[in-house]
Amino acid sequence: MDRNVCDFDRLGRLVIAAALLLAGYRHRERTIGALSFIAGSDILATAVIQRCPVNALLGIDTCGTDQ
Repeated sequence: MDRNVCDFDRLGRLVIAAALLLAGYRHRERTIGALSFIAGSDILATAVIQRCPVNALLGIDTCGTDQ
């Protein structure tokens, strides 16, 4: 599988994932906390493996042609 998440997209996902994981941890007793934690985990995983199925489905590739 080819990478489709690079550079600023990856950095943005890491920042958003950290914010969602923190919010999920702070509100872990509520449903919104659990949902935030799950969403943050998913976004973190796409940033780490540099592959996003939604980007692939939509034909979005932020890596460009040189990578």
